[in-house]
Amino acid sequence: MSRPPAKPVAIVTGASRGIGRAIAKELVATHQVIATYRGRRDAAESLAAETGAEIFPCDIGSAADRHALIEFTRGSCGRLDLLVNNAGIAPRERRDILEATEESFDELISVNLRGPHFLTQLAARWMVEQGAGRIVFVTSISAYTASVNRGEYCISKAGLSMSVALWAVRLALHGIGVFEIRPGVIRTDMIAAVEDVYEQRIRDGLIPQRRMGEGADVARAVRAVASGLLDYSTGQVLDVDGGFHLRTL
Repeated sequence: MSRPPAKPVAIVTGASRGIGRAIAKELVATHQVIATYRGRRDAAESLAAETGAEIFPCDIGSAADRHALIEFTRGSCGRLDLLVNNAGIAPRERRDILEATEESFDELISVNLRGPHFLTQLAARWMVEQGAGRIVFVTSISAYTASVNRGEYCISKAGLSMSVALWAVRLALHGIGVFEIRPGVIRTDMIAAVEDVYEQRIRDGLIPQRRMGEGADVARAVRAVASGLLDYSTGQVLDVDGGFHLRTL
């Protein structure tokens, strides 16, 4: 039987790099963090060495891997206080929706939508048993912003936003808060190829605050949820986007 951990337990998916890594680094001060990774074991190992987070290989698109992650957490920690659904991928190749393939669509739906939705189902059942817990979904401004050269990404993130609403409603009576954090343009590997283009567009006024976001900006929003500061705001969408969502004339 596992011994109860000294700290509350958090799972952060896709934590080896980018936004997930920043979230894991933020949470280790107060949580025992289980950080998942898929392809970059080297990056995951450097995170473990830097922070003390426990790393676990997991393809979120795989049902078997999702079950293994939850069973590992049960066996090693005996509890789960926070799930951060961060793992996600961009299309392998940006293509106009007139040319995009079903294979790309299926891959993004599997990893970005079906994976976190059903990982949440597993975590939620456990949290209902416990009588408490918090769940965060990291979505994107692409949930409502049309990019016709990566439509499958936009669709996956729009679906994930509805998953947040569904779980927030379903779990509210059980004392489990569910939140959506919607990052804007964040400096990560995912946008590296077009970072200069975004920087110029930001200088031209794309973002009211006139700077690109950093992983730490998103991590601080997760901190607010993890610390219980938003416990009467289940279902809330937190726009971490420098004001991108604001409509102006």
